[in-house]
Amino acid sequence: MKRVSLLAPLALLSLFAFTKKAAAPPDSFCGINNVAFKVDEEVSFTVYYAVAGIYVNAGTATFTSKLETINNRPVYHVTGEGKTNSSYDWIYKVRDKYETYIDTTTMQPLKFVRNVNEGGYKKYQNITFNKTANTAIATDGVFKVPACVQDVVSAMYYARNIDFSKLRPEDKIPFSMFLDNEVYNMYIRYLGKEEIKTKYGKFMALKIKPLLLKGQIFEGGENMTVWVSDDANHIPVRVESPLVVGKVKIDMMSHANLRHPLSSLLKKK
Repeated sequence: MKRVSLLAPLALLSLFAFTKKAAAPPDSFCGINNVAFKVDEEVSFTVYYAVAGIYVNAGTATFTSKLETINNRPVYHVTGEGKTNSSYDWIYKVRDKYETYIDTTTMQPLKFVRNVNEGGYKKYQNITFNKTANTAIATDGVFKVPACVQDVVSAMYYARNIDFSKLRPEDKIPFSMFLDNEVYNMYIRYLGKEEIKTKYGKFMALKIKPLLLKGQIFEGGENMTVWVSDDANHIPVRVESPLVVGKVKIDMMSHANLRHPLSSLLKKK
């Protein structure tokens, strides 16, 4: 059973369901241009946890991006850091850091680093993707991967650049992801547009459901719902999901250096 962080929904990290018998997804996650985010973007979220219908502020997460170089190739270095608040640590302490290095030309990951501490469980991974040989070089060996495989962070930033106007409600967006030395065939289901009220304000949003990877915290199936801004930024503004015990709700609370105006915001609180 996979361990899935309480803060993972922020980037759809480690949360997608998988099926080893599924057919390989088409190249829908191959060859796209970045039109959604700038190299110095920063987006922060607050995580609320609820038992018996009462929500408490449990933690925070922040995602930043900057421009760097790997082997003379320009990359987007995206970092996601999440932690529980000190008052919540006694229940389930989280200190997570995820990093991906995405080729600016292809939007494919070249390197992925995962350094997590979740309830005393610690794990460090450093993976290099060889796009010529279609392999992932990890601490535990070399693994064959599809040409357009994503990691758990690069998948979100790639998905932000999808043209949702070409999709109809119930359409699925398939892709493959490398996690814990395995390749999983996944998808996101698009459900259409919807107004949503968050702690930040009222948005017109695109509603999607990632198929959830069953773990020690999250239930499996299409139980998680994600709303992303219905504008050219496509940033998550609200995530909701039941947990094995209780529920989690995550709201975007601050942003800086967005590439486009946040035109989906109808009313700020």
